[in-house]
Amino acid sequence: MAHSHEHNHCDSCSHEHEHEHHHEHSLKKQIWLIGITVVLLIAAVLIERNLDLSTWQLLLVYLIPYLIIGHETLHEAWEGITKGDAFNEHFLMSVATIGALCIGFLPGAETEFPEAVFVMLFFQVGELFEGYAEGKSRDSIAHLMDIRPDVAHMEVEKEGRREGVEDVSPEVVQVGSVIVIRPGEKVPLDGVIIEGTSALNTVALTGESLPREVNVDDEVISGCVNLSGVLRVRTTKAFGESTVSKIISLVENAGERKSQSETFITRFARIYTPIVVFAALALAIIPTLLGGSFVTWLYRALMFLVVSCPCALVISVPLTFFGGIGGASRKGILIKGANYMDVLAKVNTVVFDKTGTLTHGQFAVTAIHPDTFDEHQLLHLAAHVEHFSTHPIGAALRDAFPDEATDGCQVSDVEEIAGHGIRARVGDQVVCVGNTKMMDAVGAKWHDCHHVGTIIHVAIDGLYAGHIVINDQIKSDSAEAIAALQQLGVKKTVMLTGDRKEVADHVAQTLHLSEYHAELLPADKVKYIEQLTGTDNSLTSNIAFVGDGINDAPVLARADVGIAMGGLGSDAAIEAADVVLMDDKPTKIALAIRIARRTLSIARQNVWFAIGVKIAVLLLATFGFATMWMAVFADVGVTVLAVLNAMRALKI
Repeated sequence: MAHSHEHNHCDSCSHEHEHEHHHEHSLKKQIWLIGITVVLLIAAVLIERNLDLSTWQLLLVYLIPYLIIGHETLHEAWEGITKGDAFNEHFLMSVATIGALCIGFLPGAETEFPEAVFVMLFFQVGELFEGYAEGKSRDSIAHLMDIRPDVAHMEVEKEGRREGVEDVSPEVVQVGSVIVIRPGEKVPLDGVIIEGTSALNTVALTGESLPREVNVDDEVISGCVNLSGVLRVRTTKAFGESTVSKIISLVENAGERKSQSETFITRFARIYTPIVVFAALALAIIPTLLGGSFVTWLYRALMFLVVSCPCALVISVPLTFFGGIGGASRKGILIKGANYMDVLAKVNTVVFDKTGTLTHGQFAVTAIHPDTFDEHQLLHLAAHVEHFSTHPIGAALRDAFPDEATDGCQVSDVEEIAGHGIRARVGDQVVCVGNTKMMDAVGAKWHDCHHVGTIIHVAIDGLYAGHIVINDQIKSDSAEAIAALQQLGVKKTVMLTGDRKEVADHVAQTLHLSEYHAELLPADKVKYIEQLTGTDNSLTSNIAFVGDGINDAPVLARADVGIAMGGLGSDAAIEAADVVLMDDKPTKIALAIRIARRTLSIARQNVWFAIGVKIAVLLLATFGFATMWMAVFADVGVTVLAVLNAMRALKI
């Protein structure tokens, strides 16, 4: 099975390289053809001016540059006709230019040979710009592909002894294997460090330039670059399940989900093109039947065709969304499809999970209130009693007093009392650490605390010694994130949590949230989102839900747009979400909305600019005020400008 995976990976890699090579070769070929055509066109104009040639001879002179630059367009047009998809931009350009070549043979008409070649030349210049812009957009997404590791150094063991290191494809490494990551190398698979310390460059995943320090027992995720020390890592996920694989597949598939603007443009082009062709035919035939000059109205109809080509819209709108997704990914925001850009741009209600989203999701000591001892002694005794505890509260106490394991204090007779706490002998003192029930049981007179959080009471030899407050800490940028959303015009910020009411109230007050709902089960969260969606209210028409846990997956899937914390978030949450924040920073939500709004704004600019210029020149062409040059600008010139504008979506 592993072997077939490896084969697929190699195939996809070679396919990517092949595509890249083909794209470069195609651009170079286009540049060469454009250059040769320009030279031959100048030569043809000079021949026309200096030699007295017949119309047929002139046509042969101009046909050489015309066929060199236009053979691909003519081929595409013919293919479209044979496949039943005639009404495309290649067909429009072919009909218009062939018509321009034929006009010179009509009685009393001037030859339009140079214009015909120039229309085709300018069309190819537009195609070149489009290809270059698309290449740029692909590059911005391809930088993500650079995080794909090529090799893993896997340790080989025989009879429990290390036998050396073998270089293998990351796909064949099994979960639980030990890999070695040297300085300067990419982390090939997710895992936990079992030996070594280093700094990791996470910029490709999170957009953050500051390296992250890592030590033994820290998790490392694939796609980061190891900067300093040699690391031995025990893998926790197979390659297909690792962070890097998931990110790449997310971005690769993002283009498949079209935005409303894109689907509208595709439908518009299918209906619009045949209407334009028949309108041009009517423009050539009807005035002629009413006594007009056939040559004049045919020329106008041909210009009408050139102007009406919808390629500016068809090319620039998808390119804009492609650029927006690529630009966002560089900032550590993965948007799974252009359709989610539409929703993100219109979000006016943001609903948050609390733990792991607005808060770190890890307990920490936030206050120490001693009665008979000083703070240091109280924490010292509590940390010793909790030495063997696996509870998060025990871990928080040990983290707050890191010297606990090395200060030589003897701990004995440790007894865990379910629902109460832990009792142990530290030196020659009996220390009880727990809740109010434990204090009552040992006869210690405890008192309450005004701080919000979990209160851990401590008694020594039956006498009350004080209490320690433990709480989940609010993320440093959560308040900034809420303020940024409110500045963007988000009307409602809501927090849903399974935590106690007083804890939820404290977080909501600190962050200035619009409202909160506490002590909820996962099903209650879904119910709340459904209630919000069901209310006929403009304030709650576009709802974003932000979460990180497995319990958030149903709500993420139910909201209009689900945003998951990708750094520490669960796989289920990342899978169910539409947008993934790679560094868990709530401030990135406002940035994602800004990027979406900017991308939509650029797409709209292109639509209105293209339609506006085309309508103006179409009217001029109909009444005989437009020239073929103006028609060329209205088609190819507008396309080039729209594509250049679309490229702005890449710059965030």
